[in-house]
Amino acid sequence: MARFKFFLSIPTDDNDYQQEQAAAARETAQRLGFDLEVVHADNDAIKQSDQILKAIQAAPENRPNAILFEPLGATALPQVARAAASAGIGWVVLNRFAEYLPELRRASRIPAFSVSSDHLEIGRIQGLQFAALLPQGGSIIYIQGPSENSAAKDRTTGMQQTKPANIRVNMLKGQWTEESAYKAVLSWMRLPTSAKQAVDLVAAQDDSMAMGARKAMQERPDASVREKWLRLPFTGCDGLINSGQKAVRAGTLAATVVVPPNTAPALEMLVAALEQGKNPLEQVLTIPTSFPSLADLMRQGASKKIK
Repeated sequence: MARFKFFLSIPTDDNDYQQEQAAAARETAQRLGFDLEVVHADNDAIKQSDQILKAIQAAPENRPNAILFEPLGATALPQVARAAASAGIGWVVLNRFAEYLPELRRASRIPAFSVSSDHLEIGRIQGLQFAALLPQGGSIIYIQGPSENSAAKDRTTGMQQTKPANIRVNMLKGQWTEESAYKAVLSWMRLPTSAKQAVDLVAAQDDSMAMGARKAMQERPDASVREKWLRLPFTGCDGLINSGQKAVRAGTLAATVVVPPNTAPALEMLVAALEQGKNPLEQVLTIPTSFPSLADLMRQGASKKIK
């Protein structure tokens, strides 16, 4: 039997989590013995659509058996999905549920499903981390991902569900990269009102943006102001062993949310589906966890409250 060939489109390669997504996919390809092409779209939804269409429109012998992608735009490319199905190419949506999937599964025999992080739960965990780190309440800077991104929206919704009412949120926008958060925080710090605003914690929807915020605050020319900012707890999400978790152990971040890569389970499901001729479950969610544990963070917060 010919080796399976899969095409993976990730939003960017300038992000620790997306780098881990690609690395996990390549490891799975090597372990299970299939061919894999990985491309990134430079955070450009149009470029991503063009990349995927090019793979679909390739000569039949060069087409992939399935396409996996994490959508960049407000939609998950429904027309492109139908083009893939018409060409007999499997379709896997990562980190989002696409509303057209049930229809696609009814109309075609191709594997079509989504594997996503549980973004609402990620946000809920982050809100609980805020409560643990700020037991007396306070004000936070919260750096959200792109406004049109459903993962960013769900993480914000989840956070708002669990954060205490006595924690006030000042929202900034980023693009899932360190550089975007760095620029957003620099712009905010240039506002005359920022100097008067009390801030007790800085949080971001991924670790790279949390580190970008910290970098911006490290560059304050006034040493006393810089030290005040850097004494704040910083939190993020993704929690990779060699980045987010490492930063927590080093004390650079106070906490992160561990988000398992979803490319590996998605590819394993694809191989099983193609070998067995069965469509997997329509949606599978991976399980996030707090790092450190919420119990440990509550003990930290309680000790600060006593002092």
